[in-house]
Amino acid sequence: MTQRWHLLAAALSAPLLAATLAAPAHAAPAAHNRVVVPGTHPVWASPSADEGAVEASEPVTVRIYLAGRDRAGLDAFAQDVSDPHSAQYRHFLTPEQLKERFGTSPEQVASVRAWLASTGLTVTSDTEHYLVANGTAEQAQAAFAVQLHSFRRGNQTYRAPVGEATVPEAVAGSVLAVYGLNSAPHKVRHGAGSSRLAAKGAVAPQDTLPGPAPAFVNSGPFSDYYGSNPATGTPAAYGSVQPYAIQGYDGAHLRSAYGATASGLTGRGVTVAVVDAYDSPTLGDDVTAYAAAHGDAPYGKDQLLRNDPLLWTHTQAPSDADPGGCDAQGWYGEQTLDVEAVHAVAPEANIRYVGATSCYDPDMIDALQRIVDVRLADIVSNSWGEVEGDSDPALDPVYGQLFRCGAAEGIGFYFSSGDSGDNEARTGTKQTDMPASLDYVTAVGGTSLGLDRNAGYAFETGWGTLKAALSADGQSWVDFPGAFTSGAGGGTSARVAQPRYQKHVVPRALSGARGGRNRVVPDIAAVADPNTGFLVGQTQTFPDGTSQYSEYRIGGTSLAAPVVAALQALAQQAAGAPLGFANPAIYDRYGTGAYHDVTDHPFGPGTELAEVRVDFVNGVDAADGTATSLRTLGKDSSLHAVKGYDDVTGVGSPTADYLASYRR
Repeated sequence: MTQRWHLLAAALSAPLLAATLAAPAHAAPAAHNRVVVPGTHPVWASPSADEGAVEASEPVTVRIYLAGRDRAGLDAFAQDVSDPHSAQYRHFLTPEQLKERFGTSPEQVASVRAWLASTGLTVTSDTEHYLVANGTAEQAQAAFAVQLHSFRRGNQTYRAPVGEATVPEAVAGSVLAVYGLNSAPHKVRHGAGSSRLAAKGAVAPQDTLPGPAPAFVNSGPFSDYYGSNPATGTPAAYGSVQPYAIQGYDGAHLRSAYGATASGLTGRGVTVAVVDAYDSPTLGDDVTAYAAAHGDAPYGKDQLLRNDPLLWTHTQAPSDADPGGCDAQGWYGEQTLDVEAVHAVAPEANIRYVGATSCYDPDMIDALQRIVDVRLADIVSNSWGEVEGDSDPALDPVYGQLFRCGAAEGIGFYFSSGDSGDNEARTGTKQTDMPASLDYVTAVGGTSLGLDRNAGYAFETGWGTLKAALSADGQSWVDFPGAFTSGAGGGTSARVAQPRYQKHVVPRALSGARGGRNRVVPDIAAVADPNTGFLVGQTQTFPDGTSQYSEYRIGGTSLAAPVVAALQALAQQAAGAPLGFANPAIYDRYGTGAYHDVTDHPFGPGTELAEVRVDFVNGVDAADGTATSLRTLGKDSSLHAVKGYDDVTGVGSPTADYLASYRR
């Protein structure tokens, strides 16, 4: 059923183009005959955190991303080919055409290489996308005309430029971005969460992937569908005893909820790529068992193929001794969820799993680039990211150009919007997630989904959960209605300008929330609430040391992203041609029957919705008892799902009319 591809080297293909970004407030004029490279000076490298110059001999490794030819032309082409009202709509390029028209020229590579050599930096590897150069801090300072100092960030100290780096005017047109001057770690987390990053210089020794992750098991009682099983014996909330949470949805439920069953569409002829870090050693057996258990179509020959690099790094979980770990086991569940959700909703779509060497941004970029280089898929599902404040702005142009190249080829990229609402409870600052906030990404928000006894659509709220524990005497809910635990990511980006497709849909109060006109996320939404979530089947390691297949309910916008990606596969099948970057078409359907207009109170402002959830204290069995809590729906931090566009669910969730609207 599956086949593994090994890549012998970094692929060579089209370069990347800068995203349309809001100008950074700290940008300074470049020196004479030099040009600023935006994003190289992080905001946390402030004078108050400055601990002085680094040692001149400190090793520095930088990755210089190449800009290619006609960046403005690529931007214009990507915009036109994605616009339903343009004569160029869906007139996509092949990878070969993209490379010939916009790719990096040999002269550009040679000029950047020669400049680096003239500064004393040593180029250790190169591709058509970037050069890697090693040297000392002294050499890097001379090359980029910038001082490198140590700066405090939290409890750690990292190297960073005092101001923005610059490059000579003669090579400025060939340099897209410079990564590595800032040594703070930059890695993403599955589930679209955030994490602090540890600098990645030389490639770490190859790691061996660990075995199955520790087990997680849901406790009952459960409802068969929303509201079917009242939690009798628990205290009333909002005027009545609330129901137990469901055991978990499967593909039949989700296809029914979003109109796929009625459409008859299956995703035939469409290829969806799933990108995560690492690769679960039990994935093939797990997805086969899951499809059989839930009545999904069995996987056909070569329907699921796995495209992995030659080595893995940073596989261990983070620790005090090694804070740079990515916890490979933690990614297995994400990968399994993504693949099983795509197949469940689009059972005849081809799936290409593309594994990244680690969870560090450059490795995730390399994985995405492998897709664009050969147009490996039509649609790419990504359930990972980091909060905007932790992400490296130096990489915004790299991601941005990669996504523009994808748009030019007819590839759509879908990213989960995050699982911590406005992120203030987690980071102390209201902020969105990256790369979901970039302008050539479809950011997928989340809902809580209620189905009826026949798996028919009953309601959705914006996903946002308040949790109140059952009191020790069982007579009340402690601190009712409880504290915020999780919710769909959304809000207004601090550094990405408002894209054209949002201008006539997104309320000015949202786009102007930061004083300008900025990108607002998400764009569209689907089920994400773990309490109304999806059953995943995965081999796990239990406390007795055995590893066995089991199923558990899970959610997050990590679920919403592959669900929407799979629905887009159905829409592409209906259209009979690739959709490419979908946001202009998604917003073009705003205000029609294509979407459920999801609100936090679908039955009116006086009706609150909640569930009772029971969990094993030890996460596996009842040996240590259970914990009961009330989960209130539709309470997403400071974000609100309201009528019309909102920053929890975007334009809403797809209906059967959405799929029908793409039929030829």
